[in-house]
Amino acid sequence: DWTASPPVALWRRPVGPGWSSFAVRGGLIYTQEQRGPDEVVACYKLTSGEPVWAHRDTSRFWESNGGAGPRATPTLSNGRVYTFGATGILNVLNARDGAVVWSHNAASDTGMKSPQWGFASSPLVVGDVLIVGVAGQLAAYDRATGARRWVGPAHGVSYSSPHLLTIDGVQQVLLLSEAGATSVALADGTLLWEHPWPGYPIVQPALTADGDILISVSDSSGTRRLAVARGPGGWTVEERWTSNGLKPYFNDFVVHDGYAFGFDGSILACIDLKDGKRKWKGGRYGNGQLVLLPDQDLLLVLSEEGELALVRAIPDQFTELARFPALEGKTWNHPVLAGDVLLVRNGQEMAAFRLSLAGR
Repeated sequence: DWTASPPVALWRRPVGPGWSSFAVRGGLIYTQEQRGPDEVVACYKLTSGEPVWAHRDTSRFWESNGGAGPRATPTLSNGRVYTFGATGILNVLNARDGAVVWSHNAASDTGMKSPQWGFASSPLVVGDVLIVGVAGQLAAYDRATGARRWVGPAHGVSYSSPHLLTIDGVQQVLLLSEAGATSVALADGTLLWEHPWPGYPIVQPALTADGDILISVSDSSGTRRLAVARGPGGWTVEERWTSNGLKPYFNDFVVHDGYAFGFDGSILACIDLKDGKRKWKGGRYGNGQLVLLPDQDLLLVLSEEGELALVRAIPDQFTELARFPALEGKTWNHPVLAGDVLLVRNGQEMAAFRLSLAGR
């Protein structure tokens, strides 16, 4: 109830340009930002925003729409932080002090040129393998040594990240790219199946409760539901439906109780996963982002203008419960909720808020 107990600001701090979100563990938060000529992986204290360490690479990406800075969010695993910069620098750092474990230029390794809006994939760590989407091509490295394991099929542009799936008992990695959806074997990167749907995907695929895959590949493509299975003759991919009721652009949608909630352009919408039909559309938040709070049937929305909103995650109708100013300026970064602490940032500022817990 934000009327009775609004979010409480814990701290605010200037931050360099970039559209990275936060990774959080053990009282520390990690993000990427641009500081002058350097692309920076930065670690701060969760409780105060106080800097802990910063790793710098002399590298700067800029384009007119998004401006300067890295686009991807760090990944934390096994006491290390894994980051991918906008020009293709792949870093593995000690999460405690930022010491370099190993570093590669994944763009050079794969021969992929930086796409129009920069490399944007967040790294995926599975067992002893680190996988990154170098635009529309997956590249896998030995997590400990940095030795290259395999490189997947090249499919041009992509701003999406590798997505781990298990279908019919087979672990695989799915990437949305300019060509559509491509899934490869985790062990060696060989092609398992693909679904052509040209675009320039930015958002992640999502899974339904019964294992189907939801994808979107551009700002006008809509959302498509795929059924993927392995039979005696190999892999099959069936399109169940394509819906124009939800057209995500660069804001991920969420699946909850048989429905998908996300942005149809700059307006929130809800579609039924049975047939893709829209249930409602309402609330203008620009190119905002959202987090699902499934136990409360709530969407925590961060608008493009830096406003926080609570919206019901139910199919009956659009209902905004509360709104609260958090940041100023263009805000594309994804918010993060760690316990009862909400972290938000944009290209100029980051902030932490304490959210009152229900019944307290």
